[in-house]
Amino acid sequence: MAKQSKRKPSAYGKKRVDRRPPTAPESTEGMRLNKYVAHCGVASRREAAEIVKQGHISVNNELVIEPFYQIKTGDIVKFKGKVIKPEIRRVYYIMNKPKDVITTTSDEKGRKTVLDLIGDRVEERVFPVGRLDRDTTGLLLLTNDGELAQKMTHPSYKIKKIYHATLDKSIPKEDLEKIRAGLELEDGLAPVDEVDYIMERPHTEVGITIHIGRNRIVRRIFAHLGYEVLKLDRVYLGGLTKKDLPRGFVRPLSKQEVIMLKHFTGK
Repeated sequence: MAKQSKRKPSAYGKKRVDRRPPTAPESTEGMRLNKYVAHCGVASRREAAEIVKQGHISVNNELVIEPFYQIKTGDIVKFKGKVIKPEIRRVYYIMNKPKDVITTTSDEKGRKTVLDLIGDRVEERVFPVGRLDRDTTGLLLLTNDGELAQKMTHPSYKIKKIYHATLDKSIPKEDLEKIRAGLELEDGLAPVDEVDYIMERPHTEVGITIHIGRNRIVRRIFAHLGYEVLKLDRVYLGGLTKKDLPRGFVRPLSKQEVIMLKHFTGK
């Protein structure tokens, strides 16, 4: 793993101003609308396409629901009525997500989101890469780099994720073998890279390594064999760990960590 940044992580609520010079923005002439929206930091490119289809984007005050619309010079693009422009500089942060926080940019029910934890300390508009459900804690990547986000979540890149699961009862070796072999769930086979007991811990605590990203997949794997996951914590994502990062805190990635992520995704 790349060397961790020595910069002290900061709690949400305090603003840090980044003095690094911005990089030149990419030309948007001829850019597809969903890519433009992603470059504005609203969402990943795949999610941006859905945002367009759902009617949240207007171009020159006219609703556009075609993600493949090509941006022209002078186009004014709005997201939910607010003008959006491509971010000048790509930023990358990791968060040690607490429980009872939603991994979205906003929530219709008014529940706290990961962006609420960041507050106004990050000047660029960022979004979470992938999702951790409300009850799941641990490592979460936030960025305004839509291209990297798309690759991090695409199954073809097989980005490794490791979780620490605490079960409601001890799990025998036979069931661990069943999980290693791959369980057939309602939405297809659930391949697992590795699963085992956590050293010097009760057999209710298991480490599981996967690269698939289907909804609540870890919880559903154990539920299939009759176990309830009481706690689920993501401890590793594509070479990143949350070592020395307290729960609820966020820090920028080091230059080495960004290079590593881009190497994994071939960016």
